[in-house]
Amino acid sequence: MYAWIWRKLPFGLWGKVTGSLVLAVTIGSLLWYVVFPWATPLLPFDDVQVGTEQLDPNQVPAGTDLGPDEIPYPVHTNNPAPSAS
Repeated sequence: MYAWIWRKLPFGLWGKVTGSLVLAVTIGSLLWYVVFPWATPLLPFDDVQVGTEQLDPNQVPAGTDLGPDEIPYPVHTNNPAPSAS
Protein backbone atom coordinates (compact mmCIF):
# COMPACT_ATOMS: atom_id res chain seq x y z
CA MET A 1 0.00 0.00 0.00
CA TYR A 2 2.76 2.45 0.93
CA ALA A 3 4.65 1.65 -2.25
CA TRP A 4 1.50 2.34 -4.29
CA ILE A 5 1.01 5.70 -2.54
CA TRP A 6 4.70 6.56 -3.08
CA ARG A 7 4.43 5.75 -6.80
CA LYS A 8 1.25 7.85 -7.19
CA LEU A 9 2.67 10.98 -5.53
CA PRO A 10 3.89 13.48 -8.17
CA PHE A 11 6.88 15.86 -8.55
CA GLY A 12 9.96 13.72 -7.93
CA LEU A 13 11.61 13.00 -4.61
CA TRP A 14 10.89 16.34 -2.89
CA GLY A 15 7.30 16.33 -4.06
CA LYS A 16 6.87 12.80 -2.74
CA VAL A 17 8.40 13.70 0.63
CA THR A 18 6.21 16.82 0.88
CA GLY A 19 3.13 14.88 -0.26
CA SER A 20 3.83 12.17 2.31
CA LEU A 21 4.10 14.74 5.09
CA VAL A 22 0.88 16.43 3.97
CA LEU A 23 -0.90 13.07 3.90
CA ALA A 24 0.39 12.14 7.36
CA VAL A 25 -0.63 15.49 8.87
CA THR A 26 -4.04 15.34 7.18
CA ILE A 27 -4.76 11.82 8.40
CA GLY A 28 -3.48 12.66 11.91
CA SER A 29 -5.66 15.80 12.06
CA LEU A 30 -8.69 13.88 10.82
CA LEU A 31 -8.19 11.27 13.53
CA TRP A 32 -7.46 13.83 16.28
CA TYR A 33 -10.30 16.28 15.55
CA VAL A 34 -13.03 14.06 14.06
CA VAL A 35 -12.67 10.34 14.81
CA PHE A 36 -11.35 10.44 18.39
CA PRO A 37 -13.93 12.99 19.66
CA TRP A 38 -16.67 10.91 18.04
CA ALA A 39 -15.39 7.68 19.65
CA THR A 40 -14.65 9.07 23.14
CA PRO A 41 -18.22 8.69 24.50
CA LEU A 42 -18.28 5.10 23.27
CA LEU A 43 -15.16 4.12 25.26
CA PRO A 44 -15.50 3.36 29.00
CA PHE A 45 -12.19 4.90 30.15
CA ASP A 46 -13.87 7.39 32.54
CA ASP A 47 -16.41 4.90 33.92
CA VAL A 48 -14.18 3.12 36.45
CA GLN A 49 -15.89 1.21 39.25
CA VAL A 50 -14.19 -1.05 41.77
CA GLY A 51 -17.29 -2.33 43.54
CA THR A 52 -20.93 -2.63 42.64
CA GLU A 53 -22.18 -0.06 45.15
CA GLN A 54 -22.73 3.49 43.88
CA LEU A 55 -21.75 6.00 46.59
CA ASP A 56 -22.64 9.67 46.61
CA PRO A 57 -19.46 11.61 47.48
CA ASN A 58 -21.55 14.33 49.18
CA GLN A 59 -23.15 11.94 51.67
CA VAL A 60 -21.44 11.22 54.97
CA PRO A 61 -21.20 7.60 56.15
CA ALA A 62 -23.54 6.72 59.02
CA GLY A 63 -22.13 7.14 62.52
CA THR A 64 -19.73 9.99 61.69
CA ASP A 65 -20.03 13.65 62.49
CA LEU A 66 -18.07 14.83 59.46
CA GLY A 67 -19.42 17.43 57.12
CA PRO A 68 -19.79 16.74 53.39
CA ASP A 69 -16.45 18.44 52.60
CA GLU A 70 -14.33 16.80 55.31
CA ILE A 71 -12.01 13.91 54.58
CA PRO A 72 -12.66 10.85 56.83
CA TYR A 73 -8.96 10.03 57.31
CA PRO A 74 -5.96 11.99 58.64
CA VAL A 75 -4.12 14.06 56.08
CA HIS A 76 -1.14 14.99 58.27
CA THR A 77 2.00 12.93 58.48
CA ASN A 78 2.43 10.00 60.85
CA ASN A 79 5.77 11.35 62.07
CA PRO A 80 5.56 12.79 65.59
CA ALA A 81 6.70 16.33 66.30
CA PRO A 82 10.30 16.57 67.51
CA SER A 83 10.71 16.75 71.27
CA ALA A 84 12.56 19.59 73.02
CA SER A 85 14.99 17.28 74.84
